[in-house]
Amino acid sequence: MTTPVVLPGRDDLSVVIVNYNAGSLLTECVRGALAGSRKVLVVDNDSTDGSLVECEREFGSDPYFGCIRNGYNAGFAAACNVGLRACSTEYILFLNPDCSLEAGAIARMLEVFAEQSHVGMVGGLLLNEDGSEQGGGRRAVPTPWRSLVRMTGLSRFSSRWPKLFFDFYLHKQPLPLAPIDVEAISGACMLVSKTAVDDVGNWDEGYFLHCEDLDWCMRFRQREWRIVFVPTARVVHALGACSRNRPIFVEWHKHRGMMRFYRKFFRHQYPGLLMWIVAVGVWTRFALLASVHFIRGLRGRVGDR
Repeated sequence: MTTPVVLPGRDDLSVVIVNYNAGSLLTECVRGALAGSRKVLVVDNDSTDGSLVECEREFGSDPYFGCIRNGYNAGFAAACNVGLRACSTEYILFLNPDCSLEAGAIARMLEVFAEQSHVGMVGGLLLNEDGSEQGGGRRAVPTPWRSLVRMTGLSRFSSRWPKLFFDFYLHKQPLPLAPIDVEAISGACMLVSKTAVDDVGNWDEGYFLHCEDLDWCMRFRQREWRIVFVPTARVVHALGACSRNRPIFVEWHKHRGMMRFYRKFFRHQYPGLLMWIVAVGVWTRFALLASVHFIRGLRGRVGDR
C-alpha cells in the first residue's frame, strides 16, 4: 500500500521580509504572507519612511507577526541571515516587500518539497504589474560570457546560434505547464528548506545588495540540491519600488556584486586577461548608467524649481 504524501502546511513555514523604505507596499506584502504561514518576520534595515510604523500599527497585535530592527542598513544578505537565525520552521520563504502573493502561491511552492526529491529551493512566477512575466524569476546562471552577450545585445542572435548567444533570462521562452528545474531563481521570492540551508550555509554577507541570490543558487547546486521553478505560484513584483530613490547607490552595489560573483565562481575558468576585460566591461557599464541617473536627477531638480 502506497504511503500518502504529507504536504507541508502553514505551520511548517516562516516568511522573512527584509524592509528598507518600502512604504505602504510592506503592509500589503505582510498581509498576503500572513495568510499562508506560521510566522511573518520583518527585518528592518533602519527605514525612515514610516513603513515599519504603519506595518506594526496594522499587525502589531497579531501573534503570527514579528519584527527585528537592525538599527542600521546591514544590507540584504545580512538581514536575511538575521531572519534565518530567528526561524525555527523547516521551510523559510524570503520575500521582497514589493511582492504580492496571489492566492495559493505559497501552498503550490510547498507542494514541490513533498512531491519531489532532494529539492532545496523553490521559486514562483514573478509578474510585472501589467501581468507580463518578469525577467529573473527563472534563469540560467549569468556567467561572464552570458552577461557580456546580454549587455552587448548579441542575445538577439540566440535563435540562430543558441549555444553561443544564449540569454540567461528565460522569461521569453514558453511558460512550462508544470514545475521544472532551473539553474537560478530570484531572491525576491525564494523558498528554501532549512535542511538544505544547514548543508549549504547561510547567505554570503560579502554582498550588500544584488547577486547574493545567484551566489546562493550556485552553492545550492554545488551541493546537489535542486532548484525548482513553479509556474502556477504567481507573485506580482513591483520591481525597483524600494530602490528607485537611490539609483546610483543601487547600481554601485549591483555591479560590485557582479564582480564578487564572477571572481568567486568563475576565476578558475577565465584567464587573467579575460577577467580583466570582464571587469572593465562591468565598471564601464556602471559609469554609463550612473551618468544617465545623474543627468536625470539634475533634470528632475531643475524641473521642480
